Amino acid sequence: MDDNVVGAARRPLSRRSLMAAGALGVAAPAVVAGASLADRPANAAAGVTRKVTIYAEALPGGLFGYGPAPGQASVPGPILEMWEGDTLEITLVNRTNQRLSIHPHGVDYSVDSDGSPLNASFNNPGETRTYVWRSREMVATEGRRFLPGSAGYWHYHDHAMGTDHGTGGVAKGLYGALIVRRRGDMLPEKQFTVVFNDMMINNRMAPDTPMFEANLGQRVEWIAIGHGGTFHTFHLHAHRWADNRTGMLEGPADPSRVIDNKDLNPGSSFGFQVLAGEGVGPGAWMYHCHVQFHSDGGMAGIFLVRNADGSMPPGAEEAVHRFQGHVHKGDMG
Repeated sequence: MDDNVVGAARRPLSRRSLMAAGALGVAAPAVVAGASLADRPANAAAGVTRKVTIYAEALPGGLFGYGPAPGQASVPGPILEMWEGDTLEITLVNRTNQRLSIHPHGVDYSVDSDGSPLNASFNNPGETRTYVWRSREMVATEGRRFLPGSAGYWHYHDHAMGTDHGTGGVAKGLYGALIVRRRGDMLPEKQFTVVFNDMMINNRMAPDTPMFEANLGQRVEWIAIGHGGTFHTFHLHAHRWADNRTGMLEGPADPSRVIDNKDLNPGSSFGFQVLAGEGVGPGAWMYHCHVQFHSDGGMAGIFLVRNADGSMPPGAEEAVHRFQGHVHKGDMG
């Protein structure tokens, strides 16, 4: 499932249904046009082109967002996914009165799809434009060296609103996650996108930050993205991951460090998968920026791990109420 909701008011649909054609939801769903990644074999032939339409729209509170259909824009925008070797053709429909674009990290594109005013690659108000993003697999080269492929946890964002660097668009919510998977990668049951944007999480401050939910034992994928002009660290309580491309160790000799806290600075991104509550059980677990005055100021949220049957574990509801009633320094006037 995909729980990229602002706050905890909306209940998400299942991730598999969101990825199926014609079932794109409003809670920042994973978007793959045609067949879903979950329905395609991991060893499928490379070179598939997917066509996706994204709508940029104004949102309440002076925010802007990307969405998979008119009226479904969200902050963050939908998760875009592809296998290494695939191409995404993204038709961006600008339904705002602002100049904007969509610019990716980690994939290949021509100057026409750069998404920057430098290359006259943007949408004027009301304009529709197609951006083409390509990915590639790792290849061997001379001297036992390898050219890296595109697989990784990346992101996309505006690069044209406010300034030629899209500073206004990024500040107001025009961003989202981009995942390029290597064939054979494990697919999650749920996905969460967490964006540290200046002193906010997904352009919200506690206690209005997203509450992400999973049942005990579910495979959960986190995509963490940094924006703005402030340095952060991302910490997840009671869970840890390997500091590599996937967050999982590839064997007992894998030298990757195992961590539960990582720098999340402007323009950076990483991702990982965990089993919800593994080794620690269900409960209300916190995620937050570990720069102390940032977390005190409202950069914190809850990862609610329910019992395996979906019921609320003892003490979790009380913990959620305590979090919602806590006065952060950012709330004090």
